Amino acid sequence: MKTAANLSVMMPIFNEERTLEAILRHVLEQPEVGEVIAVDDGSTDRSWEILSRVALSEPRVRAFRHEINQGKGAALRRAIAEVRMPFAIVQDADLEYDPRDYPVLLQPLIEGRADVVYGVRGFAGQTAFSFWFVVGNQAVTLATNVLFDCYISDMESGFKVLRSELWKRLNLQGDRFDIEPDITARALRLGYRIHEVPIRYYARSRADGKKLTWQDGVRAFGTLLRLRLVPDSSLFGAAPDWTYHRERQGELARRHPLVSRPDGQTKI
Repeated sequence: MKTAANLSVMMPIFNEERTLEAILRHVLEQPEVGEVIAVDDGSTDRSWEILSRVALSEPRVRAFRHEINQGKGAALRRAIAEVRMPFAIVQDADLEYDPRDYPVLLQPLIEGRADVVYGVRGFAGQTAFSFWFVVGNQAVTLATNVLFDCYISDMESGFKVLRSELWKRLNLQGDRFDIEPDITARALRLGYRIHEVPIRYYARSRADGKKLTWQDGVRAFGTLLRLRLVPDSSLFGAAPDWTYHRERQGELARRHPLVSRPDGQTKI
């Protein structure tokens, strides 16, 4: 059975000439990919040249450019405005996240069991950038769980896939790496639970081009706190849509009914 192309891949790019062509090739090999929305965020190396060349030969690649660097969040917000597939994922332009994980990330969304799916680093196998990088990630994830009364394992994961209409509803404002807590806090404030699945992760070092720093961790704390405290109307212009959540639970019950087993137990 042929896999349906139902995924928009949103790729922010900044000075990734060493890995860009390779990651685009890996992404386009995945049958789920209906389009790649690549936004060059003011690169000063050959990234835009490489992206333009690939876009000319591959109709699924749509290339956009910021003349000056505005940050990952700004590039992602530009991509969100362009998505045309039912689901959309963030794919960094390096080789840390593996596009072969797309099927496991999409499955809960396709089945209607989730609206937001995060890929969790560390369950299936990973490398780590440094001890302090891991500790910092654990700290901001703990802050997320405490502030929003949720239980997730990897708030800063770069593999986030949502229904496309939800991406557009989040009204994201983050310009740089504060986009990660911005996505998470807004999804949770709207009443969505985040489903997590294990993924592969191959961390790169600072010498390889790693851009995240400890200052970004401090900014993440500030973003989480601010978005927890502001009223719904300030965030989205409306309160969480609890009617939608109730209707979705009813739809799940109809699509995945409990089935009786011979031992008297039930299963889904």
